Amino acid sequence: MKQYKIVLLPGDGIGPEITKVTKNLLLTVSNTYDFDLIFEEKLIGGSAIDTFGNPLPEETLNACKNSDAALMAAIGSPKYDNLTRDKRPETGLLELRAGLELFANIRPVKVWPSLIDASTLKREVISGVDLIVVRELTGGIYFGNPKGRIGQGNEERAFNTMTYSAKEIDRIAQIAFEISKNRRGKICSVDKANVLDVSQLWRDRVEKLAEDHRNIEISHLYIDNAAMQLVRDPKQFDVILTGNLFGDILSDEAAMLTGSIGMLPSASLSSNGPGLFEPVHGSAPDIAGLNKANPIAMVLSAAMMLDIGFQEQKAAKALEEAVNNVLKDGFRTKDLMNEGCIELSCSEMGEKLHNYLPKF
Repeated sequence: MKQYKIVLLPGDGIGPEITKVTKNLLLTVSNTYDFDLIFEEKLIGGSAIDTFGNPLPEETLNACKNSDAALMAAIGSPKYDNLTRDKRPETGLLELRAGLELFANIRPVKVWPSLIDASTLKREVISGVDLIVVRELTGGIYFGNPKGRIGQGNEERAFNTMTYSAKEIDRIAQIAFEISKNRRGKICSVDKANVLDVSQLWRDRVEKLAEDHRNIEISHLYIDNAAMQLVRDPKQFDVILTGNLFGDILSDEAAMLTGSIGMLPSASLSSNGPGLFEPVHGSAPDIAGLNKANPIAMVLSAAMMLDIGFQEQKAAKALEEAVNNVLKDGFRTKDLMNEGCIELSCSEMGEKLHNYLPKF
């Protein structure tokens, strides 16, 4: 029997609640499809700060490096906002991405037919939307040096450096080309080449790689226009390729096409080694512990882990079909509620998803 080791990172806020739901579903599908899962739970983010004074303890990073995949829920809370930058929960996530060399972030954005009226956009605008944001994750302005603050008083200045090498651009672009081969064969590369030298290099490298992929249609948009086009006509997009900062913005904007950021999964991948799979949403501290969280994005992140990380496509499909059928039958968590639907708590949604899994 195949065996996979998963490091669970519940994190903060609603993280433990949605992790519990997801773990139970994973155990069920592993039994159904005849593979074994070994779970190891570790601290990250605020929970790690409270225990170790460090948002990414060394034992957490080492456990992830020695796993087959890491499955994270959410991190962060306003209670940590006054800490220095290096001690905040978000720094732990950045360090985890760097430590695992997770340079490629894959964020699928699909409008589920049963949730089409949950979006703030018109039905005719979002019907049929199915796109993927491919975001470079370990370079750009979040990791560039020099950075910092200098001076005092009215003369104080802060600065960050946006930088990309040709190698970094080439490897993330290659991921986008490979993904597009199995989709509609269209890539829109997003940059700001009209004012940024780093974006001009980005565009030049993407164009050069495109010469080896003549069957893929390449287009380019500046980030400001891309953000507008994403809400004006999202169906024009298939694969969106972009850097770290722009991808951070666009993927969250794209999340709202689906009606709730609580619906979107993601995968962060390296050239080889374990990937990190996590929902796009935050830790929602305002509803933490109230059993109101939507666990679906984490469940779909687990499906991506099964599919991409473990090549257990049947088990991944079972989770996706359970989500689709639960929603189609009108069951919702509070964030997805609309007229005529039945509201469920986080744990009740977990039970409902479990009941909708295929039985053999």
